Amino acid sequence: MKRVKGMNKLISVLSLLIVLSFLVGCGSAGDGVVVAGSTSVQPYIEILAEDYAHINPEIEIYVQGGGSAAGITAAENETADLGMSSRGLKEEEEWLWSLEIAKDGLAMIIHPQNPVSELSLSELQKIYTGQITNWSEVNGPDHRIHVIAREEGSGTRSAFESLVMGDMEISPKSIVQASNGAVKQLVADDKYSIGFISLGLIDEKVKTIALDNIAPTKENVINGSYTLSRPFLLVAYEEPIGEVKEFVDFIMSPVGQKILADEGLIVQIGESQ
Repeated sequence: MKRVKGMNKLISVLSLLIVLSFLVGCGSAGDGVVVAGSTSVQPYIEILAEDYAHINPEIEIYVQGGGSAAGITAAENETADLGMSSRGLKEEEEWLWSLEIAKDGLAMIIHPQNPVSELSLSELQKIYTGQITNWSEVNGPDHRIHVIAREEGSGTRSAFESLVMGDMEISPKSIVQASNGAVKQLVADDKYSIGFISLGLIDEKVKTIALDNIAPTKENVINGSYTLSRPFLLVAYEEPIGEVKEFVDFIMSPVGQKILADEGLIVQIGESQ
């Protein structure tokens, strides 16, 4: 099973690198900035790139998904100017230049018609290991729980494993999805499912669950009471210069940080700006 997971992760990384190699080969230096990686970070960078285009229409920003592992690999191989990661760098990756552009909470979501409103960390762990299999075991309806998880190599999954699972493994019977959007849509369509996505992507289509009586809100992430939070990083082979640095500077400017705050992320520059 671990070998299959490793192969799937490798295929995902290789597929992204092929796409990025094509993009890089389509132009020369100065033709644009290639950003790739985490599908959690991707929609926010796309919004920033769209706003940046109004200020600098001559600079193209190409944004690709692929997962955090693929984004970090693309930065290491210089097939992307910037990699996106929704997990912290591992020890062997710390030589890369990196910058935290915001923090994000990790929210547990269920269908709006599911009456469950709170789980303990222990119950959540048991659901994802397969020890709890029916909603009735956690004060819900008498129906099998449909467990949804992200794919290997995903920064969202890595954060969930680190923050929730510890040394325990997610059940191989879980339904694996390749993006936050796919997880949200599946939960929105299935009354008996549970999944985890970026807090910044929550809307009326899904319902969040409190963890140990603490609601997954931006305020609770800031005050530290809600512990399922993670960094959103940009990574690069070396410190950015030129057009890449200009885009990074825009992201970290009061204008860029306000865009991220307005989209639900927790930013480094004061919320009042």
